[in-house]
Amino acid sequence: MAAFALNFAQIHAVSRSKFVVQCCSPSQVRHINGGVVKPIVVTGDPPTFVSAPQRRIIAVGDLHGDLSQTRSALQLAGVLSSDGFHWTGRDTVLVQVGDILDRGEHEIAILSLLKSLHVQAKSKGGAVFQVNGNHETMNVEGDFRYVDPGAFDECADFVEYLEQYKGNWDDAFLNWIYVSEVWREERALGDNKWSPWNIVKRQKGVVARSALFSPGGVLACELSRHPVVLKINDWIFCHGGLLPHHVKYGVERMNKEVSDWMRGSKRETDGPKMPFIALRGYDSVVWSRLYSREPNPLQHQPWKISSIAQKTLGEIKAKGMVVGHTPQTNGANSSKYDSRVWCIDVGMSSGVLNSSPEVLEIVDNKARVLKRHTDSFDELAVVDYL
Repeated sequence: MAAFALNFAQIHAVSRSKFVVQCCSPSQVRHINGGVVKPIVVTGDPPTFVSAPQRRIIAVGDLHGDLSQTRSALQLAGVLSSDGFHWTGRDTVLVQVGDILDRGEHEIAILSLLKSLHVQAKSKGGAVFQVNGNHETMNVEGDFRYVDPGAFDECADFVEYLEQYKGNWDDAFLNWIYVSEVWREERALGDNKWSPWNIVKRQKGVVARSALFSPGGVLACELSRHPVVLKINDWIFCHGGLLPHHVKYGVERMNKEVSDWMRGSKRETDGPKMPFIALRGYDSVVWSRLYSREPNPLQHQPWKISSIAQKTLGEIKAKGMVVGHTPQTNGANSSKYDSRVWCIDVGMSSGVLNSSPEVLEIVDNKARVLKRHTDSFDELAVVDYL
């Protein structure tokens, strides 16, 4: 199984182009007040700077392996069909801010769904971007402490499923969202948790996960296509939080170094090192909770944190920042730091808080939270922060 994954990774070439331009066909061009909307332009590999003129932006927080809640959040945002497979967002730009992995059973299915939606969105003049969080980097590092048992089973199924595609990664990965439930149901029919063979299958899942996610594995290579910091128009999206020393180091440089590490690039005799500034330590991009935790006057005065946020945004020429990582028990908010930083992890996964999905919508540089009324799922509540 491991040998298969390594061979598969060798033929899975990750695109390394510097500039990517997404254009609309004549039938898909949207007009506003008689003018034509410009195409999305992406700079950096992985994407770092995105120009998406006149686009509606939707940001979604931590998903942690819960496919049902993922679909609910995307449907709440108006970008996913009722059947859970098709893009309905026209030229909307969707951003997921990390932590798709761990605590839930359907991680690869969610990754496949988002990739499928990206392909569909591009044909409409939109786009789907993903930002890697600390749980993505933990799994590439081989830290499986928070992996749900069902997720190991999904890995074993996925490796077996890949064998049928004879190296055609793109088709295999895009189609997994459509067939994953069938594989899960077939496995459930034969499961006996007291069977000695079930223990062997669980070990098979651990081996499969290691092959898929270790640097150079096919899913590690897929994650390598995603940044840890993404700037779309005037907004920064990252998992933990961007700080002044990150900007000084260079966000494109960080994204490239993390990508190289995940792909297992052989620039050094033993491969590239795990980038510390982005992935390790309490003040790294994927781990920082400076903006998302509750203010503690004894440690950090709120005005000091607001000042740090203002300095960071000023240095990278942005107006706002969107982060996940820390569940907000009172819902998505920006009240802590003068509306400069939005915290959108609401713990929606059943493996976390199982809370009602909420998403952030940004239109004309104005952000608002979209959520459902608790007493009526059919009625949409909107909380505005200008």
